Amino acid sequence: MTSLLVPDLAGKSVLITGASTGIGAALAVAFANQGASVGLHYNSSADAARKLASEIEGAGGKVALIKADATRSKEMDRAVEETAAAFGRLDGLVNNAGGMVARLSYAAMTDEHYDAVMDLNARSVLAASRAAIPHLKAAGGGFIINTTSIAARNGASNGAGIYGSSKAFIANVTRGMAKELIPFGIRVNAVAPGVITTPFHER
Repeated sequence: MTSLLVPDLAGKSVLITGASTGIGAALAVAFANQGASVGLHYNSSADAARKLASEIEGAGGKVALIKADATRSKEMDRAVEETAAAFGRLDGLVNNAGGMVARLSYAAMTDEHYDAVMDLNARSVLAASRAAIPHLKAAGGGFIINTTSIAARNGASNGAGIYGSSKAFIANVTRGMAKELIPFGIRVNAVAPGVITTPFHER
């Protein structure tokens, strides 16, 4: 464990969605290093999730493995409840789960592709946040951090337009949630990464 750099995170409970690889995995390690208990959400990358959880625990951190399909609202509800139950509280949510699904031009887009992209990148954020809000209120406040993308600002390219649009949706959701939840001491912000060397871009 590294020395604490953000003391107010120590002892807090945080659910990070899409935390088995890439940015989410780095976030899980970073929050654990600050003394936070981490709900490490994954879906298909079970081996990577278990390996990461073992590394966090080996360094003295607290982690709970949470398996759920991010495209299904009821499963994200369960992911939130399991995290809160594992640690006795929930102080933060990082909505990081997402992906491009496939590169497809607007001209070739199908309803099925639209649904797949929006369910993964947009519905998952709304579902997890909705489930987390009562817990954050009960904790007297907390935070929600949404992962958008630089594609939300530049229209994306090479068949990633719907992905970029789903992330633009989340950017605006973040602004609306921030206004709605600040009276309860719940801060809502978003981060829009550019190109980062992760499995997402390797694919």
